[in-house]
Amino acid sequence: MDPVRQIADAVLYEGYVLWPYRRSALKNRQRWTFGGIYPREHSAAHPDDRWTTRAQCLLAGGTGVDVQVRFLHIVRRQVLDGDRPVDELTVDGERHLSWEEATERELSARGPQRLPIEVPAGSEREELDGGASIVRSWERLEGELEIAAEELDPGLTRLTVTVANTTPFGPGSREEALERTFCSAHVVLRSDGDFVSLTDPPEELRAEAGECENDGVWPVLVEDSHTMLASPIILEDHPRIAPESPGDLFDGGEIDQLLVLNILSLTDEEKAEMRASDPRTREILQRTEGLSEEELMALGGRWTGSSS
Repeated sequence: MDPVRQIADAVLYEGYVLWPYRRSALKNRQRWTFGGIYPREHSAAHPDDRWTTRAQCLLAGGTGVDVQVRFLHIVRRQVLDGDRPVDELTVDGERHLSWEEATERELSARGPQRLPIEVPAGSEREELDGGASIVRSWERLEGELEIAAEELDPGLTRLTVTVANTTPFGPGSREEALERTFCSAHVVLRSDGDFVSLTDPPEELRAEAGECENDGVWPVLVEDSHTMLASPIILEDHPRIAPESPGDLFDGGEIDQLLVLNILSLTDEEKAEMRASDPRTREILQRTEGLSEEELMALGGRWTGSSS
């Protein structure tokens, strides 16, 4: 996989579902806690829930910038027994739970420009045996992406990327607002020029870097100086996914080995709920139970240098 995409996906799904990866777990009662861009009307009543984010960084040289805005859109998963909504249902020995999932949304543009973000509401039905079904539905989203460029000196540009959520929203609960939120939102910027590190800028650009204002995200260099990720969680420049990692566990700050061992220690009943809670947690369980002894041993780490 593209290493930039790999890091961006880790950010996108950070905290999606946390160990023990079950719907009933207390820590999974309140999800979507990173990088939310909420409807403007909700934000007016809850100022801690921002309705815009702004990424600002420096670009040396280059002929332009390509921008990708990526976020998760909450999808309601409702199990139906005939036409009757139910919390859970077992069909042909498989347990199905009503809960929330998410689908990825992405908008690409080349700046500078301003363009709308529009995602229509929709639904889809998955038929099960015995007249049962699963209906997945999502709300309409509206917003705006603005890419602006300001020349500071010949060959030096300050880029500003603003993402706003203008989805109409009347009085409602936080859960209803979340269904109209750009969850885990982040921005990937690419250019043939060189982005300047805001974490460790060169001395001659330290003042200009210090004047960059970021709200809700922090830009870091990814892979090389031609790519920058404006992340809603704190990262250092050039973050990497450990090559020993067997796959995403939705918690990049934890040690994969500990999470894997914790998953393997779950009871059969707990694993059954994990399997039924979400298609992605089912995949984690299948992947973890399929690890070989060599793969498990590799999670213990590796020697990367010498010391005296």
